Amino acid sequence: MSEPKPYPTIGELVRNHPVRSRVFERLGIDYCCGGKIPLDAACTQHGLDVAAVLEMLAEVEQTNDDGLVDADAMELAELADHIERTHHAYLKDELPRIAALLEKVSSVHGARETRLVAIRETFLSFQAELSQHMMKEEQVLFPMIRALDQSDEPPAFHCGSLANPIRVMEDEHDNAGAAMAAFRRLTDDYAPPEWACNTLHATYDALARLEADMHQHVHKENNVLFPKAIARERQLASGAVR
Repeated sequence: MSEPKPYPTIGELVRNHPVRSRVFERLGIDYCCGGKIPLDAACTQHGLDVAAVLEMLAEVEQTNDDGLVDADAMELAELADHIERTHHAYLKDELPRIAALLEKVSSVHGARETRLVAIRETFLSFQAELSQHMMKEEQVLFPMIRALDQSDEPPAFHCGSLANPIRVMEDEHDNAGAAMAAFRRLTDDYAPPEWACNTLHATYDALARLEADMHQHVHKENNVLFPKAIARERQLASGAVR
């Protein structure tokens, strides 16, 4: 009797059909930093029935993707460009705006809702690290990846294998994921209290949208761009493209 076929990872499922991310968002399953976990293990962690989740995935595949891009269909340079134009540009605009909102609501309502102070402190650390992270990608890692895409010879990188800086980026993605989890926990799943003013409503909404964008952003890097770049580097090193 043959062994049962292993379930694909969460990241592979979203990589093949980006619209599946909607199901995982709804179920609270991490498909970006946690994308290397097999579907059955993720379902066990969340107390979910695998068959029911597979049915949900099949249903959502019949819907319109509503602008979700097929990152796996892009060439390396194209995907790096897309991430910069879409996700990095969004963060450069949105992070300062959210920081200003948090400064305001923590100053006005921090005595009544002390978690606002913790959210702001966590956010400022998150913002600082993510800004440095994007700079390293734009100035170092992404140019290296573009070089792989434009050459038939293995480039000589100062860091050795491309896997080395990618490992650092993935660790920093994990840190960002931990911060996002803290935002969700400290905001009661982004549900403002009954007494919340319009600015506090706007702040919680901005944090929720930030989380959704970060999930797509990190998924495209961890589960698509980085594995494809490492595979390309190995292909060039083996001489398979000559």
